[in-house]
Amino acid sequence: MKKIVIIGANSFQNPLILKAKEMGFETHVFAWKDGSIGERTADYFYPISIVEREKVLKECRRIQPDAVASIGSDLAMLTVNYVAEQLGLPGNSMECTIMSTNKYEMRKAFQAEGVSVPKFAEADLDTKPEDLEGFTLPVIVKPTDRSGSRGITKVEAWGDFSKAVRFSVENSFEKKAIVEEYLTGEEYSCECISYRGRHHFLAFTKKFTTEAPHFIETGHLEPSGLSPLQTERAKKEVFQALDALKVENGASHTEFRIDENDTVRIIEVGARMGGDCIGSDLVQISTGYDFVRMVIDVASGKEPDFTLGGEKKVAYVHFIFRKEDLELLERLKGECPEKIRFVSELEEIREGEVTDSSTRFGYFIAAFDTMEQVKEYINL
Repeated sequence: MKKIVIIGANSFQNPLILKAKEMGFETHVFAWKDGSIGERTADYFYPISIVEREKVLKECRRIQPDAVASIGSDLAMLTVNYVAEQLGLPGNSMECTIMSTNKYEMRKAFQAEGVSVPKFAEADLDTKPEDLEGFTLPVIVKPTDRSGSRGITKVEAWGDFSKAVRFSVENSFEKKAIVEEYLTGEEYSCECISYRGRHHFLAFTKKFTTEAPHFIETGHLEPSGLSPLQTERAKKEVFQALDALKVENGASHTEFRIDENDTVRIIEVGARMGGDCIGSDLVQISTGYDFVRMVIDVASGKEPDFTLGGEKKVAYVHFIFRKEDLELLERLKGECPEKIRFVSELEEIREGEVTDSSTRFGYFIAAFDTMEQVKEYINL
């Protein structure tokens, strides 16, 4: 039987575990033991943290897997690509992995290859506003090496700068922050699969957030509503960004903004599937592409299968922040229960305690026939 090693066991990794089993793989899952669902759905579970890559590699040499994969996690990809490289399995180089998981290194790579990115500078606890050359307010301060909206602040007064840097540094593994020019315009992401250096576009996603100061995602929508002109410009910039980061194999999730002049500015690229159910659920609902299967195919050294399946719908994931979000879920259950595809475990709502994506109280996924139906329920 073919074997696949999966790094991570939480609910966002579970679709990968289930898909691999459906495809006939024996699943070997590594993660810190905390009761996550993947501990139960895996054929074999190893209570080893995803950051302990030497311990993971030692077990993998014994397992001798045919593929190593993960979805939706930058931190996991450091171990995925390290192990894959050591075992001679398909993946991305460690150079690519470092550039795609560290925002400062990413910006430098973009700048060197002419990718349209905001002005940026590295910062630590000793950095003062006067150390920044050419920046005007507002600016965005974020950790160099985290995802999931952790440690992000929009700074609109220089008196708040040191506090914002401290917040980012505290959330950073390497204890550094990046300061960026604030970009205007609507925010989107581009979901792609790459195979042996060739990039394939799958979908654009419209992002909704809490806005300033922390920009925590409240929902995602596919299709995105981009015009044909915006679509072509965005694809060009995204593919150029993937080339700059030397992405060769696997999923990618590129975040960008489009301003009032239809100018595309890349925010950042994850050389992995988008989290928040974007890659695992929304892409397949809205396009018919089985994105998770593609990730496994590429990790196995196979060209991804672009067969379309199912009826295309308007896909939407909504995250729970307030009691109004639960009321929306109950309304959908009452008026159109057939449109609800999935409801996560829901935590008790505690007002004011959502500080990043990991502290939201749950989510649900819905599939609508038209955008007009979505707008009947969702304030887009």
